[in-house]
Amino acid sequence: MLKQRVITALIMLAIVLPTLFFRSPWPFCALALLFIAAGAWEWAKLNGMKSAGAIYFAGLFIILAAIGWYMGFIDRPLRMVWILASGFWVLISAWLLKTGVSGWTQIPVTLRRIGGMLALLLAWLAVAQARVQGVNFLMSVLTLVWVADSFAYFAGRTWGGKFTVNKLAPSISPGKSWEGVWGGVFGVFLLAMTWVWADSHWQTAVPSLYSRLQGQHLVLMAIALLFLTAMSVVGDLIESLIKRSAGVKDSSGLLPGHGGVLDRVDALLPTLPIAMMLVSLVN
Repeated sequence: MLKQRVITALIMLAIVLPTLFFRSPWPFCALALLFIAAGAWEWAKLNGMKSAGAIYFAGLFIILAAIGWYMGFIDRPLRMVWILASGFWVLISAWLLKTGVSGWTQIPVTLRRIGGMLALLLAWLAVAQARVQGVNFLMSVLTLVWVADSFAYFAGRTWGGKFTVNKLAPSISPGKSWEGVWGGVFGVFLLAMTWVWADSHWQTAVPSLYSRLQGQHLVLMAIALLFLTAMSVVGDLIESLIKRSAGVKDSSGLLPGHGGVLDRVDALLPTLPIAMMLVSLVN
């Protein structure tokens, strides 16, 4: 299993890194579009579509994203779009976490599919806009989620259940603990302080997410980081809820050793639009 994970990760890096650091952002945006289209295929399968229907669903995602790209949405601020997307994520997440799997099944399947399509389109648009702004900015957003997840995993394994009796969301993801959440918060704050120092030391041309927030006020940055970390956890829980509803362990087997695309980007789905909202408000 570990060997599979390493091999898959190395192949993905070999594909992603050349496009990430290419002079133009367009190769990375195109690769991200195809990658998230695979996530759209998984979403369709998780929500009752057969193989052919899921392929059509992914094809529709590509068409809609391509239209948005052609219309220049990647280069526009879209402040109101990001505000509305962030508000949608907060409200629907709060409702779903309160109602659990039963709440998800109460939503008409057509509405679930449309909501998934919208969430994936917004995630692709956010990651594309982030790349257009610069690699340093994009990586600061992506790394936030990876660090939060890693620190949460190790903190949960080490201290889970030692300070709090109640689990984070036992009916959705029994393994997650509050100790893990606070470990993730600590990791993100440590990452932010390090990145702000690095931006200042090397005088980067494109400031990171953290430097932009810190440039306003330290308290604002702390609140924003806490919010982003919390929503990265929420994104993971929402996908776990959907998989539990579908009766599957992974969103697919597209990435050997890692599960599916949605298993890799679940925490990014809410975090990317919220990061773009925060940056648009700061600007």
